[in-house]
Amino acid sequence: MATESFPRPVGTRHRFSALLAATALGVYLLLIVGATTSLTNAAASCSTWPTCHAPVDPLSQTELAIAWAHRLAAVVVGLLVAATAAAAVFGDVSSRVRTTLAVAAVLYVVQVGVGAVTATIGPAAIVPGLHLGLGLVIFSAVVLALAWDLEIATGSEDEDGVTSPEPLEADVPTATERTLPSSRLARARLTAFAYFQMMKPRLMWLLCLVAAAGMALAAGPGLETYTIVATLGGGVLAIGASGTFNHVLERDVDQKMSRTAERPLAVDLIPVRNALAFGLALTGLSLAAFLTINRLAAALGLAAILFYSVVYTLLLKPNTVQNTVIGGAAGALPALIGWAAVTNEIGWPGLALAAVIFLWTPAHFYNLALAYKDDYARGGFPMMPVVRGETETRKQIIYYIAATLVSTIALAWITDLGALYAGTVVVFGGIFLWAAVRLHFEQTEAAAFRSFHASNAFLGAVLVAILVDALAF
Repeated sequence: MATESFPRPVGTRHRFSALLAATALGVYLLLIVGATTSLTNAAASCSTWPTCHAPVDPLSQTELAIAWAHRLAAVVVGLLVAATAAAAVFGDVSSRVRTTLAVAAVLYVVQVGVGAVTATIGPAAIVPGLHLGLGLVIFSAVVLALAWDLEIATGSEDEDGVTSPEPLEADVPTATERTLPSSRLARARLTAFAYFQMMKPRLMWLLCLVAAAGMALAAGPGLETYTIVATLGGGVLAIGASGTFNHVLERDVDQKMSRTAERPLAVDLIPVRNALAFGLALTGLSLAAFLTINRLAAALGLAAILFYSVVYTLLLKPNTVQNTVIGGAAGALPALIGWAAVTNEIGWPGLALAAVIFLWTPAHFYNLALAYKDDYARGGFPMMPVVRGETETRKQIIYYIAATLVSTIALAWITDLGALYAGTVVVFGGIFLWAAVRLHFEQTEAAAFRSFHASNAFLGAVLVAILVDALAF
């Protein structure tokens, strides 16, 4: 689909995009502070508007400070929204960006009125959740405007249309011929490391953090040591089994791609039957570990292995451009496993955490897909940059970052997470969003990897904040 183009100077494009990104983060900060205000009942300490009178009870000074922070943030963010809308109205931007930001500015005024009524009369005076709902609409509008403006300012018209995901025949890499060392000990070390590689160890730390966060949300400070060890042990084994089956099923395609051509099965270092036996053994050990906790955790662990190995690897990855989006369920399941390990059920906090992981996955992986676009084309995988182009992929990253940030607000509302969590998602969410904005302007492999690492830092920091908030406070 063709996009409108505007001959704005590079400096002007950067400044307006920076203003839009700052406004989006400001609205997001306001939403997080508002959620914290509601959770701590700080609004009850300030029943006047627009200023807050000092409470009679000294113990409510903390709640008063939170309420004041919400009011002051609303003023600063309001100025940002107004400045952004004015820049759009009087600047050289597309009509949909201008209209969207104008609507956001009008809704912000309405939201301030709703907040004033809610503060002075009480939350029951207006439809419950209207204040938060308007905030989410405003945030979504600003992010949409940001994504559309970046698409126009930095997109390439050469990518319009759909690219065939058929494998590229040119420049197909060939795996280096493997020469086994003469020493038995050296061969044993090489083989052992090959089995370790098949388990995809780089995925383990983050997925274990996801499961640990699920356990912490469920148990709080009372989390038992055995539950931690058995759940994380079963999780590591499940990840290893999934990775091994993935290596087996993609061994032929791996030989066509530079980043995978040296994998153990691609170079015939390990026989397929041995790899299958190894994967089945890991699956059995994983289920045994989960069964020492409860059957639901074991069932979810088996579902995670089957989903990644069969549904994602065989059905989604080679057949649909939405493979990463749907495949995000595999990474989200550890959140449910962690919750189920403690409660023996699936609850809303566990589902909310799983939603954060699910929505984060495309924003995370699309950066890698951009960096390895040609490799995925050689393998015949219909990844977003291969099928829809790099411009669309960069825009989708912004969309999914916004969806991820919204889901972190939902998690804050459903759980008792506090200021540490709120501050972490704002700071690292800002870093992630800014890296994605820079990716639009730089459009290099280095920029894609920078955004990829920013996404890892965001999720890792948020999960650690959940652990500390849930276990220590």
